[in-house]
Amino acid sequence: MKKIMEKNYEKFASVYDAIMDDSLYDLWTDFSLRHLPKAKDKKKLLELACGTGIQSVRFAQAGFEVTGFDLSQEMLNIAEKRAASAKKHIAFQQGNMMDLSELGTFDFVTCYSDSLCYLQDEVEVGDTFKEVYAHLNEGGVFIFDVHSTHQTDEVFPGYSYHENADDFAMVWDTYEDEAPHSVVHELTFFLQDEDGRFTRYDEIHEERTYDMLTYDILLEQAGFKSFKVYADFEDKEPTETSKRWFFVCQK
Repeated sequence: MKKIMEKNYEKFASVYDAIMDDSLYDLWTDFSLRHLPKAKDKKKLLELACGTGIQSVRFAQAGFEVTGFDLSQEMLNIAEKRAASAKKHIAFQQGNMMDLSELGTFDFVTCYSDSLCYLQDEVEVGDTFKEVYAHLNEGGVFIFDVHSTHQTDEVFPGYSYHENADDFAMVWDTYEDEAPHSVVHELTFFLQDEDGRFTRYDEIHEERTYDMLTYDILLEQAGFKSFKVYADFEDKEPTETSKRWFFVCQK
């Protein structure tokens, strides 16, 4: 679940790319290309929580027919400009991933950057899995990543990150939340205005993950016939200290 204290999505969208590690998009792309079937007639890909469209453009450059889907129209506005600059035709649509009824069907669906961890509880995660299943063609593949329970329980609590630039500053602190395997990220931005003064923006991001068995049950309930789990962008099984789990699911 994501709560915005200062409701200026456009401001956050403008700095989102600045705080993201660009190298992660290479890793998501490489992982996807290793695990998506290479049949020439299967090219339609839906990217859930596409944000500002960096990953969508990567998929389009790899030859997929891409649809980007995100809750934030401000993010999508940036994504559309990015796709145009890259001279790639990508269909972007605003909406909630728990309701994909306005979309058609796809050969592949991805949901990266732990976006599923922003959903409020396992009911919402399960509903999203059912929506994805309903909009996958037979034999289609769904890939997503989430934080591991080790990440939320051991790594994140007490995390603090500060960044300073000429026209931008950020303070990011993370704390343990009440629900099992959940954390709260408190972000404060200082952005320089045209007159040279700085304006403060505050956000709270709440994330929650679940044990492996819970994801297993929710995927089975959604109808997925098989899935494999990998860790940390590599084709290896998760360990007790893996930070990010990748699920590759087939309809």
